[in-house]
Amino acid sequence: MSDLSVVSPQNLSIRVLVVEDHHVVRQGLVALLNVADGLEVVGEAADGVEAIAQFRKHQPDITLVDLRLPRLSGVEVIERIRMETPTARFIVLTTYDGDEDIYRALQAGARAYLLKGMTSEELIATIHSVHLGKSYIPPAIAAKLAERLGTEELTPRELDVLEQIVHGKCNNDIATELKISESTVKTHINRLLGKLGVADRTQAATSAIQRGLVPLEVSIHRNLQEDDQ
Repeated sequence: MSDLSVVSPQNLSIRVLVVEDHHVVRQGLVALLNVADGLEVVGEAADGVEAIAQFRKHQPDITLVDLRLPRLSGVEVIERIRMETPTARFIVLTTYDGDEDIYRALQAGARAYLLKGMTSEELIATIHSVHLGKSYIPPAIAAKLAERLGTEELTPRELDVLEQIVHGKCNNDIATELKISESTVKTHINRLLGKLGVADRTQAATSAIQRGLVPLEVSIHRNLQEDDQ
């Protein structure tokens, strides 16, 4: 992690791709960056698939990408582009500060992680810094990441069970959904409660959403689908 004290030369135009599904937010970012010294927005995208196409077309120096996107997530966008272009540089710009979100984005290859409440000065300075090969994570985000690295990871099956808990499923329903025995479900629950450091299912569900282990909007969407059936 680095500070933002180093900036790019004034005569260097940094080519930026903006990936954001909310139209007003995206247009605001484009307008902001286009009037900033040394920056040029060369493309924009409203979903993950479009982001990859726009990257291939424009080959930007820096890509600003939200985590929650239609069709492909921000993490998937970073992973797929870096498979083709390992030197691609990404800055995550999101409203989500869950430690799992941060961890996955940085594991995928993001060089900086900013929350949308940041100042325009911080955003512009971060773009210049990342363009020079630096990384930047605000102190509050770094603290959450440190907490994440200090905890034991859930297994894929424990994550499956946790997702079902967030959806409000009882043990019997979880067993049916995952095609495992109810006793196995109980074993997984006991283990994931210990790893999350919580006492019960309600706390586990809350922790899962806060940390980004199970995105809240996914849970809401699936529950609404079930209510409609």
